[in-house]
Amino acid sequence: MAKRRILEIMLNKTVKKRLLIVDDEQEICEFLADYFNGSGYECMVSLNGEDALAKTKLFRPHVILLDIKMPGIDGIEVLRRIRSFDTFVGVIVVTGVLDEGIGRQALKEGAVDFITKPIDLEYLEHSILAKVVSILT
Repeated sequence: MAKRRILEIMLNKTVKKRLLIVDDEQEICEFLADYFNGSGYECMVSLNGEDALAKTKLFRPHVILLDIKMPGIDGIEVLRRIRSFDTFVGVIVVTGVLDEGIGRQALKEGAVDFITKPIDLEYLEHSILAKVVSILT
C-alpha cells in the first residue's frame, strides 16, 4: 500500500512537491534544482542561511536540503531557527563534512536525514519522497 501511494504521488503532476535547496555553492544548487525540477518538484534555491529562513516562510517547502558549512549562519543554526516556526518541514542535511558528531547533532535538532557529499541522487530522491509522502498523506 505504501509503495502504491508513493507511486501515485510521484506520478501526480497536480501535487506540487516543493523543495528548497540551501547551499553556498551555486553550482550544487543549480545541479540539484535542475535534477529535481526534471522529477516534478518545484524548486527554490538559497545561497545562505538568512535567505533560507526567509524563503522557508515564503515558499513553505515540503523538504529542505540544507548544507552545514555556509558563511554567516551555519546549517545547524538555520535548522534550529526553522524548527522554531515550522516543525513539519522535512530537513535533510546534505554536507561535505564527514563528522558523525555533526550528523548526530543535526538529527537531534530535527533533521530527518543526514547525507554526505558526493551525493547519491537515488538515495536522496528516495529520502525526499518519503518525507513528501508523510506530509501529503
